[in-house]
Amino acid sequence: MTNTGSSPSRFDIVIVGGGPVGLSTAWHAAARRQRTLVLDRYGFFNEQAGSSGAERHWRLQYTQEDLFRLTMEALPMWRRLENLAERRLVHHIGSLWFGDIDVETNEGQIATTARIMDRLDVPYQWLTAKDIENRFGFTDLPSHYEGFLQPDGGTIDVRGTLAALYGLAQREGCVLSGGETALELLPDADGVTVRTDRETYRAGTVVLANGPGVNDLLAPLGATLDIRLYEMALVSLRRRAADVDFPFWFVFQQPTEEDTNLFYGFGRNPWSPSELVRLGPDFEVHPLGSAQGATGRPDPRHVDRLCSWVERHLPALDPEPAHTSSCLAVLPADPRRQFYLGLADGLVPGGRNIVLYNSGWGFKFVPLIGRICSDLAIDGRTDFDIARLAPTGPQEADR
Repeated sequence: MTNTGSSPSRFDIVIVGGGPVGLSTAWHAAARRQRTLVLDRYGFFNEQAGSSGAERHWRLQYTQEDLFRLTMEALPMWRRLENLAERRLVHHIGSLWFGDIDVETNEGQIATTARIMDRLDVPYQWLTAKDIENRFGFTDLPSHYEGFLQPDGGTIDVRGTLAALYGLAQREGCVLSGGETALELLPDADGVTVRTDRETYRAGTVVLANGPGVNDLLAPLGATLDIRLYEMALVSLRRRAADVDFPFWFVFQQPTEEDTNLFYGFGRNPWSPSELVRLGPDFEVHPLGSAQGATGRPDPRHVDRLCSWVERHLPALDPEPAHTSSCLAVLPADPRRQFYLGLADGLVPGGRNIVLYNSGWGFKFVPLIGRICSDLAIDGRTDFDIARLAPTGPQEADR
């Protein structure tokens, strides 16, 4: 796709980043007859960005009501995506939150979230520490631990989702260019010029969904997003018996001096032949200077912390790792923000022609975010409530 002429190749929308949000945006935009180009520097289906790994947590519940309402709006979009792809992507194995119900964490807070579920009439089962031990095989939990099981939660098939979105974007006529790096954006009143390591493009709007590379393109325009990069440990463990399984679970605990003291785990993936289950520590500590600082190897201390917790509290699992890995997490420095989503108007010159999605644990919103980004790119607005997520928007803790 080399342009040998002097004028740039023209598109209605150029999307930088071919992960789940980029592909979802491309699908929605091309379905509205927009000439759409997707650029990904590493190639599609790579494991070098925030969409790496096999699964992600699906949940309705959020401590922030605006995000809670967005997950409820995302669910029918997942169903539509599944119908078009003829493939189940969201598996409802349940979402179990338990621990200290008043502790504030990067995942939220249990007590406040339960009150919001009551207000929104979302079903859940409240459980004591003994209930959790009896039903799910945990042991030796502190007696004051409580929590809830939200039955509609579960797990998302990451690679299945990427394949579905890629196929739909391709079917709608998107140009999908892997191994091509965006080097420079030149926005103006009428659109954006995009220079890559192959050629130059001209578009009415650019969507930046390129994770840790976003500031490489924004900084020359005079702005950066306040994000942090973490290399998170992932640990796969063996079940001690074939009939043992779990919902997705997340334990809320008081932080220690060294880390956040938060752990999570999945059940056996319904789509996988593997009998292993994946767990991880949710430690937002020791941020990387850049994505190039990721080693692909988990911190041994983080692995030991997780396995020690499992040995004490989850006898149904063998605490000796079957294998370990890591994933790159791109997160806002302000944990109240959750992620950046909106126009770059007011952030950089010509920003009304740049749409931003960046950072946070956003996989559960993928079909919805793609719709929102395409709305913003085509119409300059969206009907969904994303005011607090705007790149220049103030954060309100009580939302």
